Amino acid sequence: MPHLFIEQFRCGDNLAYLLYGRKEAVAIDGVAWEDILDFLDKHGLSLTYVTNTHGHFDHTAGNEPLLSHSRAQYLDHDEFPDGGVIEIEGESIKVYRTPGHTADSGCFHAGGVLVTGDTLFNGTVGNCFSGDQRAFLRSIKRLMALPGDTLIYAGHDYVRDSLALAKQLEPDNLEIDRFRQAYDPGHVYSTLAEELQINPYLRFNEPAIIDLLKEHDLPRATEEERWLSLMSVE
Repeated sequence: MPHLFIEQFRCGDNLAYLLYGRKEAVAIDGVAWEDILDFLDKHGLSLTYVTNTHGHFDHTAGNEPLLSHSRAQYLDHDEFPDGGVIEIEGESIKVYRTPGHTADSGCFHAGGVLVTGDTLFNGTVGNCFSGDQRAFLRSIKRLMALPGDTLIYAGHDYVRDSLALAKQLEPDNLEIDRFRQAYDPGHVYSTLAEELQINPYLRFNEPAIIDLLKEHDLPRATEEERWLSLMSVE
C-alpha cells in the first residue's frame, strides 16, 4: 500500500492492527493495546481512531485502554454504512459490511491491504455464529472478487490448524505445502491469490472440492449448495 502502512500485533492467537501514515493511526481490534501504545510512542504517531471488525470481546478488549491513553475517537463498527470511509491524512480506509461470522462483521480495505477480522482467516473462514450461511457466502464472494495481490490480514493466527484441515480435504494440493513452508508467525498474512489456491472455503467451485462433496454424498449442484455442504464437512 503506497500511502498507509500496516503494523500487526499479537496477543495470544489474536492479531491486532494499526493502519497509519506519517502522523496519524487507526487501531483495529486493538487487544494488544500495550504494544500498540509503545509503537505509537516510538514512532511519534497520534492515535486518531479506535474501531473493530466485530463485537466479540477478544477483539474489543483493547478499546477502553487505548481510548483512555490517547485522544482517539471511538468509531462504532456496527454503525458503519457499507462502503463507508475512514480518512486519515487524506487517505481512505473503506469499510465493507461482511455479515456471516457475526451479523455485525466488517472488513477494512486500504490500498492493497484488507483487515478481515474473523470473516476470512489465512487458510480458512470463521465460524458462522450469525447462523446466516447465505449472507456469509455473499460476504466471502465479495472478498474473492478483490484483486489477487490483496494482502489478507486476519483476526487470528489459526494457520497451522487451518492448513492441516485444508491438506486433509485436498491431500494432493501442493500449494498448501508451499504456503506452510513460507508461514512466518512473526508476520501472518496471505495474498488473496494464495487463499484461492489453499483455502478450501474459497475453493467451492474447484473440481477437487466438488469431488470431495461427491464422496461425502453432499449436495453440490449449485454454488450455494456447495458452500453449505462444505461448511458442514467435519
